[in-house]
Amino acid sequence: MAPKQKFTKQEIIIAAFDLARDKGLDSITIRSVAQKLGSSIAPIYVNFNNIDELIQEVVKKTFEVSRQMLIEQNSGHPFRDIGIASLRFANEYSLLYRDLIIKNNPHMKYENENIYMVIEQMKMDPMLSHFSNEELKSILFKMQTFQTGLSVMAANKLLPEDCDDEKLIEILDSIAEDIIAAARLRKNGSLT
Repeated sequence: MAPKQKFTKQEIIIAAFDLARDKGLDSITIRSVAQKLGSSIAPIYVNFNNIDELIQEVVKKTFEVSRQMLIEQNSGHPFRDIGIASLRFANEYSLLYRDLIIKNNPHMKYENENIYMVIEQMKMDPMLSHFSNEELKSILFKMQTFQTGLSVMAANKLLPEDCDDEKLIEILDSIAEDIIAAARLRKNGSLT
């Protein structure tokens, strides 16, 4: 009898991530992951107590992929990069995006820790450096609201045919400028 093939925890997570990317989070079962690996279910139970634990690891992997997209964007304008990376993720991983953002998902939480990490990035943007943390949090929430709607439309293929990546970036830039100008107006009484 041939020796059992062993799989690392990371290999199992990657197999489950691939399933989620191609078929959605609901496709992740112990058996489907084992089948993807070409193994029995034993290696999965050796590494994970249950399917929810594995799905939570897939969600973490999804955030890693999303963060990597943000790092790759790196235009020198962090606020802009966040929106572009999110749109790119919604286009490239549309099933995962819909599962995590549109569906009521117990694995997704609005975490202040992540928000403050983004706010720190926003502070590096010269257009935003003079705002307080609370003002940046408000700007971020408004932009997230718009960007999420645009990303949902992209993930569901609801955008007009002439709306390519360049046009989407123009739209994001325009809305960001409007939100920032409105915040400046509230803060200083002027747009500059």
